[in-house]
Amino acid sequence: MKIRKAAVVGSGTMGAAVAAHLANAGIPVLLLDILKDGAKDRNEIAKAGLERALKAKPAAFMHPAAAKLITLGNVEDDLRKLKDVDWVFEAILERLDVKREFWAKVETVAGAHTILSSNSSGIPMKDQIEGRSPEFKKRFVGTHFFNPPRYLKLLEVIPTEDTDPAVIKAISEFGDKVLGKGVVVAKDVPGFIANRIGVWGMGQITRDAVNLGLAPDVVDALMGPIIGHASSATMRTNDLSGLDIGLMVAKNLDAATEFDYTPAPILEKLVSLGRLGEKTGEGFFKRIKGADGKSVILTLNYETFQYEDKGKVRLPELEPIRGLPLIDRIRAMLKLEGAAGDLVRRSTYGLIWFAASNIPACADTVVEVDNALKWGFAWEIGAFDLCDALGIENVIAGIKALNLEIPKLLSDQLASGKKFYDGGSSAKDGIIILKDLKKDSSRIVKTMQGASLIDLGDGVALLEFHSKMNSLGEDAIRMMQFAMKTIPEQFVGLVVGNQGEHFSAGANLAVLLMQAQSGEFDEIDQGIRLFQKMTTSMRFSPFPTVSAPFSLALGGGTEMSLYADHVQAHAETYMGLVEMGVGLIPAGGGTTEMVTRFTDQLLPGEDAFIAIRKAFEQIALAKTSTSALEARALGYLRNSDGITMNRDRLISDAKQKVLELAPNYIQPQPRVDIPALGEAAYANLMVGIDALKLSKQASEYDAELARHLAKILCGGNANRTMQVSTQYLLDLEREAFLTLTGKKKTQERIAHTLKTGKPLRN
Repeated sequence: MKIRKAAVVGSGTMGAAVAAHLANAGIPVLLLDILKDGAKDRNEIAKAGLERALKAKPAAFMHPAAAKLITLGNVEDDLRKLKDVDWVFEAILERLDVKREFWAKVETVAGAHTILSSNSSGIPMKDQIEGRSPEFKKRFVGTHFFNPPRYLKLLEVIPTEDTDPAVIKAISEFGDKVLGKGVVVAKDVPGFIANRIGVWGMGQITRDAVNLGLAPDVVDALMGPIIGHASSATMRTNDLSGLDIGLMVAKNLDAATEFDYTPAPILEKLVSLGRLGEKTGEGFFKRIKGADGKSVILTLNYETFQYEDKGKVRLPELEPIRGLPLIDRIRAMLKLEGAAGDLVRRSTYGLIWFAASNIPACADTVVEVDNALKWGFAWEIGAFDLCDALGIENVIAGIKALNLEIPKLLSDQLASGKKFYDGGSSAKDGIIILKDLKKDSSRIVKTMQGASLIDLGDGVALLEFHSKMNSLGEDAIRMMQFAMKTIPEQFVGLVVGNQGEHFSAGANLAVLLMQAQSGEFDEIDQGIRLFQKMTTSMRFSPFPTVSAPFSLALGGGTEMSLYADHVQAHAETYMGLVEMGVGLIPAGGGTTEMVTRFTDQLLPGEDAFIAIRKAFEQIALAKTSTSALEARALGYLRNSDGITMNRDRLISDAKQKVLELAPNYIQPQPRVDIPALGEAAYANLMVGIDALKLSKQASEYDAELARHLAKILCGGNANRTMQVSTQYLLDLEREAFLTLTGKKKTQERIAHTLKTGKPLRN
């Protein structure tokens, strides 16, 4: 049951976005919709859906070129083409009669092997296929994505009692390994898992917020990242989802379940006023332009229904809590006094109570529930994992204080004396979780504050960064030095990766600025030499190296990947050589590698200046990818480099690549044949730089930085075309970097970025 080609029927918001994500994963897609009466283009509706997906913000496509994998059609002319696909995904009108009629037609044309699924969130799967044949029912399953499907990890797979277990396995593995989803198997009940529990929880918080007199901005300060929830928290999420949608879903669940989903009266009131959230510009918040042209967020006053500019929320009682580890933060939040503490206690204990009350109704195990909540709502911790951390006896006491009956699941667990997650990790086979691996101290080969060398097993080592933002400083360099000596004796190869928030934000700018301001230029020079040796040793070592970037891999983080024998990147990897923004040039080998790489890509007879100009523009403009697919288009990834859709599998995939490379690995040698075009090419680049300066698109200091970059790319002071070595260009990088650290304007740029997180144009 391998899925090689898919069809999406219904090109609305969800259908088109799922088609885009299938294309992101390299799967050819047939996108169908109804035929519009009188339309000249019979595929007009599907075409409009694709165009919306191409313009979507945030972007539905990882690279616009992926859209070429989508073929448009309509259900009148093209339904018979479903016989050639392996999966039919339905995202049509949410009406039972329409869906039943659709599936009846599909049964006459779909191939005998084709998996059939519905994305419906409100119509039971079993009701849709009433009257279909037993063979049809075996191949039918629910597949409920969360929107936008590129970014939200959860995929709920909902089998009926007739679904073939092989179908469940096939669609789950495809969702996991090919689409990068976190897959949970849910029961065919209203709301499945995530919405069934999450909508109840949001409704309770909304109701309690009004009753406790806590304004929307205060609620979100309490219910957001500080307790491990998404930054949009509760009230902002209400606005983003659409208050009318939230109201409809709550009413539907209230009618379809035995639980109380009665919408908060304020939700009813806002919808009656046409204040539907983000899509109408007003909900619990309202965005306006201030006098300076910048956006200002106003907050709803529950009494007057007017919007007020309250400025940034300041809750002094939260300040000592913010820097604590997550569980300690939650414990501290639960002890808060007054209305704020009441809200945290009611929401935390109430949600655990409700989740426990819905097993086994919506899922068989606590793992599915926790994963659905984490993956569906971007929470750091699930209800039952949190219950373990807080202590089940404390949770039960908190639930009793809310005058709620203790669910059997919790009382049984208390009696057992065990934790829900006793017995270790709940990870699937083939997934490496580093924090679990490191519980075995024999796996830790060496560790420092900012980096470690870990034994992944099977002869593969992992160099892990674990500094703030995984910045690359002295510990990373020393650990790489240790790895270079140790691996040939004990291992067959190396993975560079981690499972933090980001792969690496680059070099440690705070240390660099301190050295520059203190005039410690010999130390900076030595640091650059060691940094270059760290990155380039990824290429010129006697064993295979694989870099596993994800999320932010900027500056030095990109350079750590450029020199690896192979890069196994997560699909959502944002790579770029961004040093120009802080008044520097890439000096960890990035400048050298990009000009070398672009030169190697030239066709026979092409002018070598094309490669130099391309490298210059990319570095000078600090071009950064918005996905791994775009990183490949920009040249940060090679066509031979791999892309992993599911970040949970990234380290495992990188390890496997090391094992593939190791048996026949031949150590590469530094290049000595890189074309350097000299003064003529430098003069050509200067013309463009001067034009940008004259048009005020570049400041005087921007131009000075660009001149340093151009000098490196063209081979320094060479007055003729010649061939140079990798080391020759690395030395030019180092010299330029050292010069620039001594410049006042560079120090100002670094200081500004460290303070604000934004570049300074001075």
